[in-house]
Parts: sequence; C-alpha cells; structure tokens
Amino acid sequence: MTKKIEVLLYGLGAIGSFYAFILQRNPRVRLSVCARSNYEAVKANGVTIRSKNHGQHNYKPAKVLRSPDEAQQTYDHIVCVNKAVNTDSVLKQLVPVVDPKKTTIALMQNGVGIEDPFRKAFPSCTIISGVVWVGATQHTPGVVDHGSAENTELGVFPNPNLDAGLEQQRLEELESLFRDGGTDITVPQDIQTARWKKCIWNMAWNGLTTLTGADTEAWLNSSDLSTPLTHRLMTEAIEVARALGVPGVEYSLADELLAKVRPMGALYSSMYHDSRAGRPMEVEVILGTAVRKGRELGVAIPTLEIVYAMLLAIDQRLVREKAQDSK
Repeated sequence: MTKKIEVLLYGLGAIGSFYAFILQRNPRVRLSVCARSNYEAVKANGVTIRSKNHGQHNYKPAKVLRSPDEAQQTYDHIVCVNKAVNTDSVLKQLVPVVDPKKTTIALMQNGVGIEDPFRKAFPSCTIISGVVWVGATQHTPGVVDHGSAENTELGVFPNPNLDAGLEQQRLEELESLFRDGGTDITVPQDIQTARWKKCIWNMAWNGLTTLTGADTEAWLNSSDLSTPLTHRLMTEAIEVARALGVPGVEYSLADELLAKVRPMGALYSSMYHDSRAGRPMEVEVILGTAVRKGRELGVAIPTLEIVYAMLLAIDQRLVREKAQDSK
C-alpha cells in the first residue's frame, strides 16, 4: 500500500477551507487542518462547501486540530492559509510539526516579504510562495461559499542551503497535489513578480474599501478624484517594485488593474471585512513592507504613506479594543 502524503493546512477560513476541499479530494493526501473559530463546527460536522465551479460537497479532514502540537507528528507539506498577522506566534506553533529534512512550507497568503520570517525560522526547509486569486466567504462556521474565481500561482522561494533540483521536485509534488484535487495551478517565471502584482491590487482595493467603507464600484463612481487617486497609489507601489528590481512590473499595470476591477461590480475586500469584524488587518504585509522599502530606496510615495498611516491607526484601535474586550 502506497504511503499517503501527510499535509497540514493551517488556517481554515474561507480560502483555507477551499484549499482543504481540493487537497482532501486527492487520494494520495492524508489531510490535517488547524482551525480556530470554526473548530467545534468542523470537528462535529466537517466543512460544507458550495462552489460555482465544483458544486456542493461536505468533507471531513483526517484530523481537525486546535493547534499544530495536537497532531503529534510532522508533515511532508504545511500549507499556511492564515492571515499574515502575528507571524511570530505562528512560527512557534509550527515548530513541533516541521521536519527540517523533509517538510515543505507553502505560504498561500497576501503581501510581500512574507517569506523572510519563515526562512529565518526554518533555514533547512523548502518554502513555496503562493499567490491566491480565489473568492470565498464563510458567514457560518464550517459553511463556505466559493464563487468562480479560482487561480493559484506557485513558485519556489529559493533556499541557498538546498539543491535547486530538490526544491523544484518539492514544488512539482505540491503542484500535483492541488492539480490532482481539481484546481488549476500556474507556475510563473518569477513568483515575486506575481506576488507584487497581487499586492499592488490589494494595496489599492483593501486600503481604499477599508478607509471609505465603500465597495470598489461605489468608490470609483464617487467623484472624478477617485480613479486618479487610485492610479497614483498603484503607480507609487509600482515604482517601489521597480526600484527593488522586481522584473515585469510595468507602469501599465495600474491601468490593467483598474480595467480588471470595473467589470467585477461591487467588491468589498478581506481587509474591509476584517475591520468591520474587529479582527487584526494585514496592514504590514500589504502596505508596510512597500512603504519601508520605498523609504529605504528614496522613492516618493506620499499617497501610499497616507493610506498606510491611516490603516495603521485603524488597526491599532482594533487591537486595543480587542484587548479591552478580553479583560
């Protein structure tokens, strides 16, 4: 009997539940999931997913965990689909389930620069960077609605301590686990180009929907100032990426992203939903890294700095309120 590939999915929100659904459909995979707010519901009833692309299904992972240390094992692949906040805490939680000789860690998260803390914590592991274009919501614990958006890009975050051929082999294995589960995977020439393009999208729409309380359509139609301001914000982020030497991030990207969002109708961002729910927001990985890099390189980013500063204040207020509520 062929030994199953052990996979831990960390972060069973809406997007995590979608990827867990894909992975558990692969007969080669034995899937564990680490859940938080929906732990009780998933433990009792599994996850129900209602997908425009895949239909309605209910699935039960092999293990449902509150924290990784409950697993009492290590994994071949760890797929992180949690919000990229409180990373130090996440790294500590993952230590018991990582085998430095075999574990591949895939980061299916927003932002840029997210790989660096994982590289420092796990210097012997292969790290896969994942760029996610998937739309899903979870209004009821353990019940997920997935639309038609379903595109994932994967690439190696190169480890100088490992053979490039081994890292490529690990990437191809993870790619096959997703692909055989029924979702398309793209392996771009440079994953950091893909990551920056997605992050520039997020800088604009996460930032502006959160600050204004308006969806993308309402924001763009609100005045003759909204589109030029959005374009300016994106262009400043593009200039940071170009100053860093990220290949393939052209000035035309701002026009492309504006053209992409218009047919999508009224969109609210994940950051908007986090802010309204009182949850920590991914301000640092989506905007903070770009602001710091821009300053270091002498790039003029006044619009980006304003949006970042205002979001930072909102995020700090949410953290204070959550701390007060927990007393």
